[in-house]
Formats: sequence, structure tokens, C-alpha cells
Amino acid sequence: MNKKLAAALSGGAVLVVALSGCSSNSAPKGPDPKLVAWAKSVCDAVPAQDAKIKAANDAISTTAADTAKPETLQKTDSQAFQDMADGYKAIATAVNEAGAPPGVEGGAKRLGDVVKSFNSLATSYADLKKQVDGLNTKDQAKFASGLHDVAQQMTELEKKHQSGTESLKKLQQGEVQDAIAQQASCKKVADAASASPSTGATAG
Repeated sequence: MNKKLAAALSGGAVLVVALSGCSSNSAPKGPDPKLVAWAKSVCDAVPAQDAKIKAANDAISTTAADTAKPETLQKTDSQAFQDMADGYKAIATAVNEAGAPPGVEGGAKRLGDVVKSFNSLATSYADLKKQVDGLNTKDQAKFASGLHDVAQQMTELEKKHQSGTESLKKLQQGEVQDAIAQQASCKKVADAASASPSTGATAG
């Protein structure tokens, strides 16, 4: 019953990778040092939160494969949604605290869109945690129905994932992309993503 939920999570970690999966097209002189410093402050916050989000995906997928008891499913999914909410919130906070990328036209608006997207995702996952916490584990039929509703909402969250990815792409233009491409912390996330398939995509 948890496999639909696991399959719906497949887009979760992809959003974070969108912040790091870029290549450098910079001129020989490289991007503005101030922009590089800005990129470092953002990228340094990514690996830990990316790991947290991926671990949450893994937990739900693993529990689904084990056909665990309702109580175990509830506990695992609740913690996973909390971790995902915390992860997206932490990245939004890091981006917001970094401020608008220096010297970038429209940078403040682009940054604001990213923060808004990640905060919205964090709120949605926090709401899903509350919903899972309220499921009746003593009634198998009701629990299955409730979990199905959660999975359906997860599918609808794909629009928010897409919005977040688009906002990141708009933020990463020109020298911003080049500055981020120089950051070892963002490269680490990108390399890890390319080395393994998206979590949850095969769990349905």
C-alpha cells in the first residue's frame, strides 16, 4: 500500500540536484569573486540537506518494499515527511540569508522565487506529516485509504517541484551558474546524483 507513495516521491531529490547540476561556461577571468562567495554560502548548505531528503526517500521506499505493519509505515513516513520539510526549509533559509546574487539583474526577484518555492514545499511536506500522523493504524482499510490520499497529494506536489526547478534555473544564469559550478559542495551533490538513479522511481 505504500508503493504508490514511494513512487510519488521520485521527484523530491531532483529539485535539490537542480541547484548543482550545472557546468561552467565562464570567461577565462572567471566570475566576480563576490558572486563566488555568494555561491559558496548557498552551496555549503546543500549537501547535508540533500542527504536528508534522499534518506527520507530511501526510508519510504525501503519500508514499502518490506510491506511493513501500519504502525511502522506511519512512523517511517511521518519522520520522512518531517525530514523533507526540514531539508527544503533549511535550503530556503540558506538561500534567503545569502541574499540576492551580487551584480545580477533581477537577482532579488529570482532569489525570492526560489525561497518561495522551497518554503512552499517545506509547508506541504509538514502538512503531509500531520496527515500521516492522523491515520488510523488499527483499521487496515481506513489506513490504506488514508495512505492512498497522501500518495495522491504527493503526485500533485510534482507541480511544486517543477516550479522550484524552474525558479532555480532562472536564478542560475550567466555568472551565477559559473560561480555555482566552481563550488565543491554543489559538485559533490551533482556527482552523487549522476552516480545513482532517482530514488523512488522504481518503487511503484
